[in-house]
Amino acid sequence: MNNTGFAEENSLTLICVTEANPSTYSLEAAASLAGIHPEMLRYYCRLGLCGEVRARPETELIFDDDAIYQLRRFEHYRRNNRVSRKTLRLIFSLWRDIELLQTELRFLRSS
Repeated sequence: MNNTGFAEENSLTLICVTEANPSTYSLEAAASLAGIHPEMLRYYCRLGLCGEVRARPETELIFDDDAIYQLRRFEHYRRNNRVSRKTLRLIFSLWRDIELLQTELRFLRSS
């Protein structure tokens, strides 16, 4: 049996597929997916927990999968750990800073 033919026939290629059109959700749909009331979601947006862009009153509120994930995290900490909303703002601000620093560190290490 020819071993070289076998290796060529059964090669494995790993690919990364990114979604061409990422999912977006309205305020009501995002609130439903996150398990919170739409008014609570508006409150989170006013606090700036969902990003500074959504904190502006004139901005149309559209959420993606990452925002839904963040909203679920907010609610988990608020409900299960009894963290106040103001403390949530501080915690998630620090987490954003950490994520930015980790991204910068990865970039610097790869250079």
